[in-house]
Amino acid sequence: MNLKKRLQSGDQLLGTLLSLPSPEIAEMMSQVGFDWLFIDLEHGPHGFMELQRMLQAMRSDCGALVRVPEVSESNIKKVLDIGAEGIIVPKVNSAEEAERIVSYAKYPTQGVRGVGAARAQGYGLSFQEYIEKANESTMVVIQIEHFEGVNQIHNILSVEGIDVVFIGPYDLSASLGLAGQVDHPQVREAIEKVEQACQEVSMPMGYFGTTPESVRPYQQKKGYQLITCGTDSGGLIAQAQGILKGLRG
Repeated sequence: MNLKKRLQSGDQLLGTLLSLPSPEIAEMMSQVGFDWLFIDLEHGPHGFMELQRMLQAMRSDCGALVRVPEVSESNIKKVLDIGAEGIIVPKVNSAEEAERIVSYAKYPTQGVRGVGAARAQGYGLSFQEYIEKANESTMVVIQIEHFEGVNQIHNILSVEGIDVVFIGPYDLSASLGLAGQVDHPQVREAIEKVEQACQEVSMPMGYFGTTPESVRPYQQKKGYQLITCGTDSGGLIAQAQGILKGLRG
């Protein structure tokens, strides 16, 4: 069952964020037992070829959602053609922007996604089967991580084709002049505004935190189905620091 079907069935999907362009890391993390991997092309140095190698290395029962570096028809088309199950789009602040994103991710007549044969279509071998199912199986995840997006949340939620609203607490805190203070009352108030709007229309939500303790409260809240915890680089650093502390201790 792909990620979107699991989302629609009400599953809470647990993942971690990959910021390093390494097929080996993607392969290992897909074997750990995560439901999905958040591959970050916005802040990571990945190119499209590195992305393809990462997807090829992953276990087939672990899904992949890719955060695109910016909103463009070319970026979204390439990420999906390479074989991602869906896209994550950063800093969506208006309904108009959300409409463009959905359009770029969907084949006509629901959108304007270009039709080609790449890895997702079996390089042409499963072309017809893929394009017939792609519009319904591709996940479109938008991030609300700026106070402008919070203020426009009701208009954004009116756009058909969005599957998940993913809250980015760190950029959101920065937009409020409180960079990194994700538990500040103003940040919490903004998050609660998004939560309430999403709950009113039964829109699934997502959240990122650096530790299990930081995401657990959101795991327990109604509507949060796409949970991301930790990063590959953060895990490597923490492990190395623990080893060094043990050696010196």
